[in-house]
Amino acid sequence: MKLEMNQDFTKLPRAGSFLRAAEATDGPSPFDVTMLAHDERHLRRKVLELAQGEKVLVDLPEPTALEDGDVLVLDDGRRAGIVAAKEEVYEILARDPLHLSELCWHIGNRHLAAQIETGRILILRDHVIKAMLEGLGASVKEIVAPFVPVRGAYSGHGHAHGHGHHHGDHEHGHGEPDKFGRMPGDPHYGHNHA
Repeated sequence: MKLEMNQDFTKLPRAGSFLRAAEATDGPSPFDVTMLAHDERHLRRKVLELAQGEKVLVDLPEPTALEDGDVLVLDDGRRAGIVAAKEEVYEILARDPLHLSELCWHIGNRHLAAQIETGRILILRDHVIKAMLEGLGASVKEIVAPFVPVRGAYSGHGHAHGHGHHHGDHEHGHGEPDKFGRMPGDPHYGHNHA
């Protein structure tokens, strides 16, 4: 979406909070939705265009990973739904459940976002990872589908690190590249394994 730089963003409806999908069942239904790719659902302050064309200023207190089914709560009480956009992903199939769990381990060991379902895994396309998975005996097929990866165990805060190792000093601000050039959302943001 292209924004006009002379637009007064203070005039846009503001969404200062959100509800997780499980909490959003009570109250009004969303008046509109926005379709966002996995990487676009990681946000704090951004103008989003809803499906019917209205623009909304998302102004959350901290960086947040929104999920399919979550709702933005506008200051005027209206709600806008979050829908996972279709993305180019790999569908990974295994020989059996044990093989599927082994493939999950290899994907997780590389800190890749993964949608894990009974009988298959979805990941964003990466030809190097595809070759690795095929080398491990997986069947890998290119598909286009909504991508809703599982949330990490430490995903409650947009800057959590749950790897169980030292992270050194944090000389970066939230929403800015760290001293290694990594952006928030990168599992190694703020630290190096060297």
